[in-house]
Parts: sequence; C-alpha cells; structure tokens
Amino acid sequence: MTDSNPLLLNVGFIIHQTVGYVREFPFDFERIFLPPDTELTNLRGVVRVTRTAQGLLLQGNLQAEMKIECGRCLVEFPQPLQAEFIDLYAFTQNSVTESGLILPENGKINLAPVLRDEMLLSVPINPVCRADCKGLCPVCGENLNVSDCEHHRQEGDPSPDQLRSLPE
Repeated sequence: MTDSNPLLLNVGFIIHQTVGYVREFPFDFERIFLPPDTELTNLRGVVRVTRTAQGLLLQGNLQAEMKIECGRCLVEFPQPLQAEFIDLYAFTQNSVTESGLILPENGKINLAPVLRDEMLLSVPINPVCRADCKGLCPVCGENLNVSDCEHHRQEGDPSPDQLRSLPE
C-alpha cells in the first residue's frame, strides 16, 4: 500500500507467484475518504488476494462507520456498515468475469470504487439512530427524543401505547 492512496494495493508481485499463493492486506484506518463523496470512520478488516490461473481473486471483509441521517428524527449518527466482496481481476480479456475487471498493467488495484459501492449498498433503506427513536412531531417538527411538544393527538387517534396493548 502507498501513503498517498491507502486503498491502492500493489499486487504486481503476486502475478509471478504460483497458483494458490495468498497475501492478506489488513486495513485499520480511523478516517478515510472515498471519492467523490463518501467518508468512512473506523475502517477495519482484511482483503485477501489469491493468485489463480485466470487472475487475482480479491476477497474483502471490511467494517466501518458512516455518518448518516436518521429516517425518523433527522439527526446525524454513525451507522455501522459491513462490506464483503469477491472480485476476480483477470489477467486477459478472455478470463474476464461478468464484473468486467482486468488487472491494471501497473499491477496496482484501487479498492476505493469497490469499497465505496459495497459500503453504500450496506446502508439501510430507512436508517434509525436507535430502536426507540420517537421521530419528529408531525405538527411542529420538534424532535420528540429531545423534548415533548404541546400538540395532542386528535380524539379517536390511538396512541402507540394503546396499539401495543392490543392482542396479536
């Protein structure tokens, strides 16, 4: 790995190894930016590179956190994320898989685009800061986790507590 781009793996030496050779690249970063717009914190994990007859097989298992907005209260919080991927970087066009990845001539693989895609795919559709998040008041927009507002439910509108007490 290089200091200028820690996600640029120098794997050129693995090309000359025998089939089955394995090298692990550990990751441990407090903060890392993935262009064009993604910042991760606490990135940890390993990418394993295996020499195959067709190319280099990359197997990644990485965890990180990303600040995102709660779908209920709109407060930003650190969302834990996990990325697991398996990609073959082919030696020749004939060995290319459906991913379309070919090993660059310089023998360096930039993991930033793959990692960015995998991390963004692991973001929940409706993230919540905590399971008991109360969200926002539909009338005034007050964050109900911070304080209660003076708005009352209309007559006949069941409260969540009343709904929870109903038999299943």
